[in-house]
Amino acid sequence: MSDETQRSSPLAMPPEQFRELGHKLVDQIAEFLSALPQGPVTTGEPPSQIKALLGSGSGLPQSGSDPGGLLEETAKLLFEHSLFNGHPKFWGYITSSAAPIGMLADLLAASVNPNCGAWNLSPVATEIELQTVQWSAELLGYPEDCGGVLVSGGNMANFVCFLAARQAKCGWDIRKEGFERTGGRMRVYASTQAHTWLHKAADMFGLGTNSVRWIATDKELRIDPSALRKQIVADLEQGESPFLVIGTAGSVGTGCIDPLPELAAICKEFDLWFHVDGAYGAFAAIVPDAPLPLRELHDADSIAVDPHKWLYAPLEAGCALVKKAQTLRDAFTYHPEYYKFDEVAGEEPTSMVDYGPQNSRGFRALKVWLALKQVGRSGYEKMIAEDIRLARKLYDLINAAPELEAISHSLSITTFRYVPRQMGQTGVDADDYLNELNSEILTRLQEGGEAFVSNAVVSGKYVLRACIVNFRTSAADIEALPGIIIRLGRRLLEEGWRPE
Repeated sequence: MSDETQRSSPLAMPPEQFRELGHKLVDQIAEFLSALPQGPVTTGEPPSQIKALLGSGSGLPQSGSDPGGLLEETAKLLFEHSLFNGHPKFWGYITSSAAPIGMLADLLAASVNPNCGAWNLSPVATEIELQTVQWSAELLGYPEDCGGVLVSGGNMANFVCFLAARQAKCGWDIRKEGFERTGGRMRVYASTQAHTWLHKAADMFGLGTNSVRWIATDKELRIDPSALRKQIVADLEQGESPFLVIGTAGSVGTGCIDPLPELAAICKEFDLWFHVDGAYGAFAAIVPDAPLPLRELHDADSIAVDPHKWLYAPLEAGCALVKKAQTLRDAFTYHPEYYKFDEVAGEEPTSMVDYGPQNSRGFRALKVWLALKQVGRSGYEKMIAEDIRLARKLYDLINAAPELEAISHSLSITTFRYVPRQMGQTGVDADDYLNELNSEILTRLQEGGEAFVSNAVVSGKYVLRACIVNFRTSAADIEALPGIIIRLGRRLLEEGWRPE
């Protein structure tokens, strides 16, 4: 007779097998992390080569495979054919090295697999998320009784705050009536350095990208408050409906910080929502000598931050913070009859489905919460300060190198470019020549794997950009970069490189 008390499933794994495979995989990961600094940042392989490794076009297997072999093959695939943002010489985009405790946290979170949409479905996980929100606010000097929710990243955190602002400031029930009742166009204000999440938000949430007023910046690439105020006044005189001003706390290109206190004052004067995009830079507020505008984050109606940037959490982990929690509930709460998320033992719990757009939600908060508990405030203060110090060291090294030009330094971002000694002999427009030369240097650097930086455009100059949000980076790693760039530049010139 068959035993019908237990279902047989091809996905099931006996405890002994799970233990064996798990131990082996953890050993492989530990070896990978140990060897990471000695290898390249990336292999620079083209898409066709990666597709070939996967047997692209072969179709879904009809039958399954041994899980041990699958894990072995997949670990090898990832460890040998990836770009490694955990490498100490990765300074490209604002993606940090992942904290080891965060890696283990994701395994632990997946083992319980709570649905963090409702408290009833995730009691401990929800309370951990709420505490993570509170601690994140505390790091920023933001009111700890604010509302907040963990999301996938900076775009989504900014989206959540955008929708909260739209609901709070539009003047009618926009969730029911849409834009039918609007008289003048709703207007959003941000600097020309603002992140492209704003284009997506204006597009997706009904305003259209033409609703955004892009305000000029000063020579430090910070928004000009006088130009902002002038534009708001002009729009009001035209019958428009200003509702949202966005300040940047650490731009993607150069790390510049807008004059946040002045923006807050303008928003208060005109009764506008003041949002701070602090996805990259806001957590630098924890450093004792942080830039002064970061000391005034408490004036914002909302803030977007990314723990997977400067809190070194594994992807994905963004966080939206809104000063008045009720504003989030006003923007997102729906209670259909198929929800039964009411009182628990006579108490009213918090369900995160009421604070953002997702219903089914993974346990993102655990990796952030565990890291915060592991190192505490002082640990993050030390690591973030060291990243900033190393970026400043790079700026100074670049400044001292005859063939390199330091362009800017702010927070942990330094921008620079290669300028050959024989510039006067090129016979072409200097700016165009240098832009194309540095673009080619970047391509070779990224494909070569010695180090990884990205690019920015500053005052028309195409520049190389190093962003250090990497607790594995050392002073020796930084000291090696100028020589690498100079060697690549010289090699290009020796090969007779010319702009196209």
